[in-house]
Amino acid sequence: MNLIALAEHHGYAATFIILLGSALGLPLPLSLVLLTAGAAAHNGSLLLPLVILAGWSAAVIGDTVMYLGGRYTGWWLLAWICRISVNPENCIFGSAKQFYDRGPKTLLFAKFVPGLGTVAAPLAGSLNMKMTRFLRLDMTGVLGYVTAWTVTGYLFSPFITLILLWVQRVGHVTAATTMIAVASYGGWLLYNSLRDRRYNSVERVAAQELWTRMREATHEKLVVIADVRSHGYYDPGMLRIKNSIRVEPSRLKEELIALREFMAPECEIYLYCSCAREATSVRVAHMLEQENCSTKVIRGGLKAWLKAGGPTEPVPEGDVEHLPRFD
Repeated sequence: MNLIALAEHHGYAATFIILLGSALGLPLPLSLVLLTAGAAAHNGSLLLPLVILAGWSAAVIGDTVMYLGGRYTGWWLLAWICRISVNPENCIFGSAKQFYDRGPKTLLFAKFVPGLGTVAAPLAGSLNMKMTRFLRLDMTGVLGYVTAWTVTGYLFSPFITLILLWVQRVGHVTAATTMIAVASYGGWLLYNSLRDRRYNSVERVAAQELWTRMREATHEKLVVIADVRSHGYYDPGMLRIKNSIRVEPSRLKEELIALREFMAPECEIYLYCSCAREATSVRVAHMLEQENCSTKVIRGGLKAWLKAGGPTEPVPEGDVEHLPRFD
């Protein structure tokens, strides 16, 4: 069964499922699906408005889930999305910079920009954009994207049908290429999983335990606490652990120069972040261990420290990078 025939038999469901999966971060061929569904509508087997409705509703649902994920997990979700990138930090920062430079209206065209369409929704959530504003902009942007590709498929149906028939004739090559791509993706995920095992040796300490020791002065060494939150951006009024120092993980080699003065044997260095499973802290701790700097990670990061009643202070003005106000 060729793609046109598949669209004619399962067009609405296929369009809905594929656009939902793509909005949730799966690498799926959105434009090809919408073009094919539009071509099937031209042949009379599907209704163009229903195709657009199916794609639009699926993408909005997926984007809303990602928005809520960004709202409640912050930068952890973005790190997870970018983890298969060669340089996850640059993946996060580059996408974030585009969003920051253009503001909330990025959502109006994000789907047309490769990569940005996946991270725009969780970025909006992590920056506390109001849900009503997010939905208004996202619904408009998604409608424009789905309509553009579907109508193109509808208008150029004969030409697209010829292309799909040609693709079908070289189907074996296409299938082999797809299998290689899927196998490569699976191998990369396996590599990441095995790579993360090296972080299991990083020692963790409970925030309550550390704060109790500091309060009771039972420690024998100077305690140094380092803030390694990965994004490097702070909202006005952002807090950090009192008297902690800033270590930017994306510039760790440069930061090591300043950090070396705390590497004396009489110092204990503790790292904290605000991401799930202390992902940034353990990565930085592992990198510091390669530089003969023994560190420990505060389990639960800043949230656990606040829960333990540990003292905090505002982030110094010099470290603040003001974000656009989306609330």
